[in-house]
Amino acid sequence: TGLSAGQRVVTVQEGPLYRTEGSHVTLWCKVSGYQGPAEQNFQWSIYLPSAPEREVQIVSTVDPSFPYAIYTQRVRGRGIFVERLQGDAVLLHITELQERDAGQYECHTPNTDERYFGSYSAKTNLSVIADTLSASMAPQALTLSEGDALELTCEVSKSTAQHTHLSVGWHLLQGAGEHRTQEILTLSKDFILKPGPGYEWRFLEGDVQLSKVGNSTYKLFIRGVQPSEQGQLFCEAAEWIEDPDGTWKDISRKQTERTLLEIVSRGRDLSVDIAAAERSLSEGDTLQLNCVVGAQKSSSRHFEMIWLLDGVEVARIDPHGVLVWEEGYEERAKLGQLQAFKPSNTVYVLVVREVGLKDEGTYQCSVSEMRASGDLQSIQTDLSSRVQVNVKPAGDHMNLSVSTSTPRVMEGEPLTLLCEVQGATGPVSVRWWHLPPQQPGDRVLVATMERDGALSLGSAYQDGRTRGSLRLEKASPGTFTLVIPSTLGEDDGGQYRCEATQWSRGRSWTQKGEAAVTVSSMAGLGLRATLRSRMATVTHGQSFELVCQVDAAYALEEVPMSVRWLFQPSPPAGPLQELLRVSPSGSAVWGTAQPRFQGKAQLAKAGTSFRLHIHGALPAHQGTYQCEVEVWRRNTLSLGKPAATASSNAVGIKVVLPESKLQVATKDSSVEIVGGNAAIECRIVFAHNNSQFAVTWYLLPLLPDATPLQIVRADYSSVLEYGSEFSSPVEKSRFLSQRVSSDIFHLQILSANPRDEGRYYCVVEEWLWLVDGWYKLGEGASGRTTLEFKHSGEQLLSLLQMENANLSISVQEGEELTLPCWLRAAPLPGTRLSATWFQLQSGGRDSALLALHHDGTLEYPRRRLAGRLHLQHPSAGNLSLTVSGVESGDAGVYYCQLQEWQQRGEGNHWAPGASACSGYTQLTTIPPESTVMSRICSSPSLLNFILFLPLVLILLLALTVCCWYCKFRK
Repeated sequence: TGLSAGQRVVTVQEGPLYRTEGSHVTLWCKVSGYQGPAEQNFQWSIYLPSAPEREVQIVSTVDPSFPYAIYTQRVRGRGIFVERLQGDAVLLHITELQERDAGQYECHTPNTDERYFGSYSAKTNLSVIADTLSASMAPQALTLSEGDALELTCEVSKSTAQHTHLSVGWHLLQGAGEHRTQEILTLSKDFILKPGPGYEWRFLEGDVQLSKVGNSTYKLFIRGVQPSEQGQLFCEAAEWIEDPDGTWKDISRKQTERTLLEIVSRGRDLSVDIAAAERSLSEGDTLQLNCVVGAQKSSSRHFEMIWLLDGVEVARIDPHGVLVWEEGYEERAKLGQLQAFKPSNTVYVLVVREVGLKDEGTYQCSVSEMRASGDLQSIQTDLSSRVQVNVKPAGDHMNLSVSTSTPRVMEGEPLTLLCEVQGATGPVSVRWWHLPPQQPGDRVLVATMERDGALSLGSAYQDGRTRGSLRLEKASPGTFTLVIPSTLGEDDGGQYRCEATQWSRGRSWTQKGEAAVTVSSMAGLGLRATLRSRMATVTHGQSFELVCQVDAAYALEEVPMSVRWLFQPSPPAGPLQELLRVSPSGSAVWGTAQPRFQGKAQLAKAGTSFRLHIHGALPAHQGTYQCEVEVWRRNTLSLGKPAATASSNAVGIKVVLPESKLQVATKDSSVEIVGGNAAIECRIVFAHNNSQFAVTWYLLPLLPDATPLQIVRADYSSVLEYGSEFSSPVEKSRFLSQRVSSDIFHLQILSANPRDEGRYYCVVEEWLWLVDGWYKLGEGASGRTTLEFKHSGEQLLSLLQMENANLSISVQEGEELTLPCWLRAAPLPGTRLSATWFQLQSGGRDSALLALHHDGTLEYPRRRLAGRLHLQHPSAGNLSLTVSGVESGDAGVYYCQLQEWQQRGEGNHWAPGASACSGYTQLTTIPPESTVMSRICSSPSLLNFILFLPLVLILLLALTVCCWYCKFRK
């Protein structure tokens, strides 16, 4: 199996071949499976035994400069040439083989394909051996009487080292030239005696025999020679060798000297025969009569010829060649209408031009033999032969018949129409017309052939690209054949009329005849395509096959057909993409969807069934498949427009990934820390050996109805992606995801503080590499790990005392605002404070505005607010926040968080201690030039806030109590 694409194959005559020096040698070469023009070019080269790696160019069908100097003269002199048998097959001829011609011959075909695919050359070995064949017979002249016996001997020998066979035959040469050689009897290479034409019966009767005497002597015996065997006899020997392909080739032929044989007849040998070139003529035609005298040694004999018509003498030619016309014929002879002459001593000719009705009758030639040219006494007289000649009036009896061998055809198939004219006595011209059924009364000229054979086409039939190269041929004097290679459609149906006109002596006669043709359209005969697959769901790595079955109400095997395979991935990313197109010639062109199927797809075709086989299914092969079929008219592929098109149903293929084996530890746990760093563990219990993992860490705050917050995600290639709440540089430096071992991951929390309290968990994704990419097999979530802070007794004694009253402030936009944050008592000696201001967010995780670290440095997580935020007097315990230029977006709830830091050990190491939160401050902004009451009245939201203010204060108080309760519980 494989793609049904054309693959070039070059084949050369199989070797090794053995040929004799001096013989005429041919080597054939042909190419198949090619693309491009029907006429391919060929180049022959040789690799000599003395330099087997060096190519020596001999001859090319396309490049006259191709031969090397050693072969240039022989190629120009036609001593070496290439004979084209057809467009893709040639013969290499070496007319006189030389010893230096031995070697390995290579036949190469230059590429005409869209891409290199297949073989472009082939080689064969040729060995040159000595010609050792000899044939001899002593020359002699024999005179025998009719019925005598004849015996001749011939010596034939060879000394070839290779295994060869001999054939020996006897031949008779009569007259001048080898073309009149007659075979008598031959002993073939297969040791079979074969008589020549005319000798079969005599051979079976034993009158003609050939026998072998000894190792090299062959004897011919003829019992009862006949006068017809007079001539030159010779013996011909041929040496044959069996080539590797099993065929036998004659590598040498030799003829002996000739024996001249003369046969003396035992009786009278004079005969006469008359013949007419045409016995049935019409007025104006030319009559020629030939009279042949049969006689032995005719050159030394003397004859007198008399021409007669219905027993009346017309002309006489005496032995000296003198012509005498009878009265009544002299005038026509002078006008050139009559002519009588003697081409040889035994042939006499009478010519009558422009015959008339009076020239009809029985013609006779009478021969008399004279004793000598000067003695007119006859030896043998009244030997004659007769012939009847009929003459018809011109224009009468001309009959015409029109027929077709293709009465019903499919569009694209050829039409063949035959017009037969009988009885015409002069030149005939023919016109073919098409009578379209859609336009009654109209006619369209198809083609014309004039009396002299000149051909012209109608305007609608001159473009050979539409219906092909139309042909109008004259098969015989009265038979005219019209061939339209390719019909376009139903419009080419209807009547076709032939008009034949006979011309004679300035007059003409016309006959007409018609034949009906029906042309059926491909589009109207139900072209259908059905796509099916045995499996709609396949597992990864499994193979599947799609079958596109094409049906129609006509024989699809006889029309060109192309198929397009379409594919739409799942989920759809647009319209169907072209996967593959197979042209009517069988060549395949990949489409835009090809990268998904690289090295995976194979095509096959069986009749009208097209198969697409996908090896080792991948997730990228999941989607919808469809096939689209086009049928074409014959001989009109170059127009680029199919005759009919059909699209199949869509077939969906689902590719199932390997089942995930992932198991993540789901047991809940808790971690208590006093301060410093914390680590949350995520452990994988089981998974595929070659899997990779993506781990996403989440925090679920310890608030009612809180939603999980994504902290950080580490994909299977360890690329980190932080959630929006943890994307600031400070948070990124504190929260790190680490892979401790192949199955354990840790979330490291550096410098943990009470704000980090909550329930932590991980979500693990299992990823697997499947040939063409990474694919997610499944995921699993771990159990919850609760992070809590635990305070020591010393820390409890140094808890920070803060004002925690809840406030509500209204500020006009553009003014300055101070958010209070006070210590009730000074911190313990040797301690430091850090402070962070927050704005409440709806997601449960507050947004930091400003951070004062224990070393006195300031950080602005929201950099755009840096110029508007200022702390009051941190050293005096006043950590209130001043916001300048209040904007409408500043409205919301604010609070501050303080943390105490204590020095641990030597050096500059500080550890976090107690922490505390202030009360909540609700900020409402007022637009410029607006009173508080107008703002309240014009804003339903503000009015609702005032109405529900007591409820809000109760809620804020409850939150404060919860905060103090949590602090003391730690």
